[in-house]
Amino acid sequence: MFFKSKKPEPIIKDSTSAQDLAIVTQMNQEFATSLDLNETLQTALEIIIKRINAQAANIFLIEEKKQVFQCIASKHQAYLEEYEIPLTQGVMGKAVLQKKCIRVGDVRKDVREIAEFYFDLDNKTNFTTYSVLCAPLIVSGECIGVIHCLNKKTTNKLFEEGDRKLLETLSTPAALAIRNARMAKELVDKNRMQKEIEIVGEIQKTLLSKNKEDPFPIAGINIPAKVVSGDFYNFSELGDGKYGFGVADVSGKGIKSSLLMSKASSLYRCLSKTMFSAADLLNLLNKEICETAARGMFVTMLIGIYDSKKKEILLSNAGHEPPLIYSKDGKFSNHVEAGPPLGIMSKIKYNETTIKFSESSMYIFTDGITEIKDPNGEMLGAEGFQNYIKKYQSKSNNERLKIIVEDIVDTGLTLRYLVEHLQAKEPASIKVCTLLDKPVRRMAGIPIGYVGFEIPDEFLVGYGLDYMGKFRNLPHLAILNRTEPKAVPQR
Repeated sequence: MFFKSKKPEPIIKDSTSAQDLAIVTQMNQEFATSLDLNETLQTALEIIIKRINAQAANIFLIEEKKQVFQCIASKHQAYLEEYEIPLTQGVMGKAVLQKKCIRVGDVRKDVREIAEFYFDLDNKTNFTTYSVLCAPLIVSGECIGVIHCLNKKTTNKLFEEGDRKLLETLSTPAALAIRNARMAKELVDKNRMQKEIEIVGEIQKTLLSKNKEDPFPIAGINIPAKVVSGDFYNFSELGDGKYGFGVADVSGKGIKSSLLMSKASSLYRCLSKTMFSAADLLNLLNKEICETAARGMFVTMLIGIYDSKKKEILLSNAGHEPPLIYSKDGKFSNHVEAGPPLGIMSKIKYNETTIKFSESSMYIFTDGITEIKDPNGEMLGAEGFQNYIKKYQSKSNNERLKIIVEDIVDTGLTLRYLVEHLQAKEPASIKVCTLLDKPVRRMAGIPIGYVGFEIPDEFLVGYGLDYMGKFRNLPHLAILNRTEPKAVPQR
């Protein structure tokens, strides 16, 4: 028997599906490569309008704080950018609630759809809506907005099921593009802010006095916990053996505090060169800060004038930490008299007192020193600070400050000072070699040529390192904690 084979049936290509696939591919490429999100969204709306033959199309995003929709892109309804639509209203609210693309028929004839439609916008804009196609923009399960199309350009003005499927497909890459654009903008803004903060930090450094060679009687150091600081110091030579100095601490942290610090330090730098009364200077600074500082912000400040001929210091204190005076016989005393901080009471009058000052050292500091925590989690406090002062009292002013701060917070300042000192001798080369490197605490940028061990941010004892004179002779390195030293594991 012979069988006549049937001719294979021709494959019918769905031109509509192929067209939609091409559109989806094009839009994915547009969203993935675009550097201008607004331009890409406008292009997307043009393509969507052309494909589904809509009269108008818009993209709304959800404004979480206000709980409204805000239009960020529009075709043929640009005026919508002026309006805020309640998040729970209309077809857009329903699409967000159900997290699915919704196709609405004739909103003016279907009773069910009339109840869902938000007519208030039509009434305000004189636009007549007949049918709606709305797809939620969903990223990682979160709805961030909608694509909203109006009025099919056909006799019945109704959208078809194929239109709904296409819009639903296009909503995914659109949502991703918007989310990525938001994240990119936040990153750019963050980087810009960081650069601006760094600039502020550099400007602040210029407001601090530079230490002079010994035997200049005053030296200072400032290490901000962050890029910018709310602390400042300044000193200058006034002539006839007199020296002016001031130390201040602005309330709070961050940019606001740093800006107030910059203002206070600038005022001090200008006025201190012409005024030789610490109290009068504080009174004038207080009046200015009271007039311009933000509510709730204030400045603690201590101002002094040192007369090297009379061996005395004139002090005036506006709520600042009392200075520590260390005498030659090894005893500490402090001057505790102080008025309120600057910026609180505009009519306050500050007092000025005279302190006899012979063969002594005065330490003026902010709470950034006393509030540093020791290995046991306890604040250093004034007593702990005194121990460091005693330890290094024999050093010169500049050297003493660097070593004290270095010993307390592991900054790398001492090492930088040493390197700079050696570089002045014009050696052929300098390389730094360290057995232990704690980079997380380093504030001075020093390149380390050779490192034995990189260690965590812990307090180490043993092998010559001590805590309050203890544990120096341990034959190994250990981490000091609240219980007992633990040996550092060998590599």
